[in-house]
Amino acid sequence: MAAGPHAPCPIHRHAQARPDALALWTPDRRWTYAALDAAVAATGRHLRERGWADGARVALRLPRGPAFVVLLWALWREGAVAAPISTRLPDVEAWRATSRLHARGLITRNREALNEGDGGADAVPPESIVVRNATSRPASTARSIRRRATILFTSGSTGRPTAVLHSWANHLYSAKGANANVPLRAGDRWLLSLPLYHVGGLAILVRCALAGAAVAVPGRDASVSEAVATTGATHLSLVPTQLRRLLDARQGRAPERVRAVLVGGGPIPSGLLRRGSDRGWPLHTSYGSTEMASQITTTSPGASRADLQTAGRRLPHRRVRIAEDGHILVAGPSLCVGVIEGDTIRDPREDGWYPTGDVGHFDAQGRLHVQGRVDRQFVSGGENIQPEEIEAALERVDEIERAVVVAVPHEAYGHRPVAFVRTRGPLRPDAWRQTLSMSLPKFKLPDAIRSLPEAAVDGQLKVDHEALRQRARRG
Repeated sequence: MAAGPHAPCPIHRHAQARPDALALWTPDRRWTYAALDAAVAATGRHLRERGWADGARVALRLPRGPAFVVLLWALWREGAVAAPISTRLPDVEAWRATSRLHARGLITRNREALNEGDGGADAVPPESIVVRNATSRPASTARSIRRRATILFTSGSTGRPTAVLHSWANHLYSAKGANANVPLRAGDRWLLSLPLYHVGGLAILVRCALAGAAVAVPGRDASVSEAVATTGATHLSLVPTQLRRLLDARQGRAPERVRAVLVGGGPIPSGLLRRGSDRGWPLHTSYGSTEMASQITTTSPGASRADLQTAGRRLPHRRVRIAEDGHILVAGPSLCVGVIEGDTIRDPREDGWYPTGDVGHFDAQGRLHVQGRVDRQFVSGGENIQPEEIEAALERVDEIERAVVVAVPHEAYGHRPVAFVRTRGPLRPDAWRQTLSMSLPKFKLPDAIRSLPEAAVDGQLKVDHEALRQRARRG
């Protein structure tokens, strides 16, 4: 199962070469690579004593922080499979996710609520496993890079979340390709601004470990703006909502030490890109997926305004092609091992390629343009409508920061578009429809334009389309 090339833990490798280099920044401690390596090794021994090693699945339901980071590296070093679970899930749902994976253990600070689970995993607090102040000098152990490393749940647009299984090689090649595009070196600090149950958060750990850079963990209640000011971060990974809040909170230009701001996780309003670029934030737009272990395409440093309107070019160690019907297909060594379905692991490839569920095209410069989700397209009066096209047109209006378009049933046309928008001023639907009429055919003009509820878009920019459809039907 884990044949192939072997490699040592990158934390241990840097601890040997540069023991005093910064590996992990937290508000109350600066962890060197030597200190982190020792903590990982000591924690790994506790995991092994419990039988949580060598392919065992272990779920983690913790807030981001040093304990989570140490546990992840310890699980990987011991050959276990880490399964981060969203802290947003209710307790019962967290237990169901753990049971669904047949995990041997669940590491959480909320043990009591999980006691109602029926058998299976042993729930323990991180304090019983994590060793924060180890002093030993760990020995080097090389493991196969093909070993299974993580299970991540995708939120999905509908239905039950998908459990995606990755190998260490998937994360390794994802990080190598990302670092080839966005330079990262020893002394840099990448802000851990995404949760570790999200592939974008995990990718930060691996990218920094390969480069010998540091992960900067902000205070639990710190805003992105506060974290940028206090952590000394040089690199950021943000979803558009976080970028908007950062720009709202910081009116001046970007700090000179910030060299890269990776923006992904969903469509990015053109007005938001313009605001960030005008203030000197070194933005990189990207397109990625959980299945591909994070980024697939990304713009290069110093990207022009035109470049930032795209998802950038294909990164190393990825393959991308557009099918005849416009579907985006991907492959390469960062593509996941498979999808867990009961006791089986399903290979998601079709003829060697993974269908992302997105539609798009490459331009003459090799830049990817993502047009939208296949499952969001609908028919109105015999015409195909892609909601993302209407959303992009709305977001080109100066006052509109964010737009979401949903389809609602219509007696005569089958379905019609209704738009929800977040604005910097009052709603002006008639004026905006007039503006849209200059770039969209009449059948694509939304029947109504309403205010976008904050609750419909969570911190990771995952939109609750069903809630908006229900709201649109109510009128």
